[in-house]
Amino acid sequence: MAVRAAVLPAIGAPLEITGIELPDPGPGQVRVRLAAAGVCHSDLSLSNGTMRVPVPAVLGHEGAGTVVSVGEGVAHVAPGDPVVLNWAPACGACHACALGEVWLCANALSGAAGVHARTSDGTELHPGLNVAAFAEETVVAASCVLPLPDGVPLTDAALLGCAVLTGYGAVHHSARVRGGETVAVFGAGGVGLATLQAARIAGASRIIAVDVSPEKEELARAAGATDYVLASDATAREIRALTGKQGVDVAVECVGRAVSIRAAWDSTRRGGRTTVVGIGGKDQEVTFNALEIFHWGRTLSGCVYGNTDPARDVPVLAEHVREGRLDLSALVTERIALEGIPAAFENMLAGKGGRALVVF
Repeated sequence: MAVRAAVLPAIGAPLEITGIELPDPGPGQVRVRLAAAGVCHSDLSLSNGTMRVPVPAVLGHEGAGTVVSVGEGVAHVAPGDPVVLNWAPACGACHACALGEVWLCANALSGAAGVHARTSDGTELHPGLNVAAFAEETVVAASCVLPLPDGVPLTDAALLGCAVLTGYGAVHHSARVRGGETVAVFGAGGVGLATLQAARIAGASRIIAVDVSPEKEELARAAGATDYVLASDATAREIRALTGKQGVDVAVECVGRAVSIRAAWDSTRRGGRTTVVGIGGKDQEVTFNALEIFHWGRTLSGCVYGNTDPARDVPVLAEHVREGRLDLSALVTERIALEGIPAAFENMLAGKGGRALVVF
């Protein structure tokens, strides 16, 4: 059956909106009709080669929809069920999974090398990050499908698949923010806005948003920021001035640039925690000297997918949505058609907006 999809023909090439031929779900697979897909900066990183995946590929990894059909052996979902797509399913058998660190699963992206669909001329297509959500429908491994809990609008639920899990996990699992602590969030895009909401849920006493764009201040404050700082060479000094010259207890970097990682580190108090969520290129090198590492006693840590277990954390997030603590719609700055993805990529490059949502 032919469906429309956004295809990346080659690294660095523009996306092509075209028809693709999807197979029926085989054993252990599920076919999903997409309701919405978020346009994440990771999709841009895939298209420009910062993150390497086999091409040509159907991109999109943050989505939600309705089960159309299931293959043999699938029992946890059935046709008609609303679901969230999980782009990094844990295998349960590797070393990381044995340690309970499922977000570091060595085999999470093994499905990206498989053949997902074909173009009309027979060209094989891969599923960018396993789920190929930039399409009207997709066929995925059953492990990539999570039942959507009640009380979460299906369209907005797409954001649970990446931005919200990442931001929530960065605060609650990686940095482990405690009530009353101070937090700085660098970058007010989709993940950054989710991180601000998570810091508010955690009970942070002061939440400082940092971004290069003055236009994002309203979005950041609506998400929970108590203060807004325009990124500059003086960012760390401004944050220390807002925190009694101490620096914040926790800084979360959601950009993936050397300058913002360094600024987040410099903004963190002595003995505090700096968590890096942003995905940067190999050219983004950050330097520290040995004395400052000793003197400041800070912790610097990476954070993959929010250090989350989606099967465990999606129900928790759904409860926050039902109770009004988490507003998914506040993360969406525009709702677009499939054809609008290339323009959304351009907006991300220009540092505009929070999260574009493709609505099917």
